[in-house]
Amino acid sequence: MHTERIGSELQDTLVELSDLASQAKQLHWNVTGRHFRSLHEQLDELTAEVRSAADTVAERAVAIGYAPDARVGTVAKESPLAEIPNGKVDDVAVVELVVRALDTVAARVTRRVLDLAEFDLVSQDLLIGILAGLEKQRWMFNAQQS
Repeated sequence: MHTERIGSELQDTLVELSDLASQAKQLHWNVTGRHFRSLHEQLDELTAEVRSAADTVAERAVAIGYAPDARVGTVAKESPLAEIPNGKVDDVAVVELVVRALDTVAARVTRRVLDLAEFDLVSQDLLIGILAGLEKQRWMFNAQQS
């Protein structure tokens, strides 16, 4: 088994999902505007789904003998996601930020799905399921853009 290679792919996914969940929760607390209520709830749903996916990824890493690391410092240092603004964020901007973050994570997970086909079908399948959830979330947020 290619534990280090597979573990590295899972680790990168864990970092991205952890940052995405943190950003979604931050936006949940600070969204303002006409669509506050629906976005507030939708961001909570996104946070829960992504946190669950991160836990599944971390547990898969452990199962193959790789030690996952989602400490705040690690996530801050290694995440490719753009930083979100501090403070209140208008609902239109929130949707744009979330769609951009989902696009980034989905594109990177898609690349990993292809890479893992050669090494670990179980991890590949896990990431395919996560990708489906990310793409559904993207669709639901993107539908709110005019």
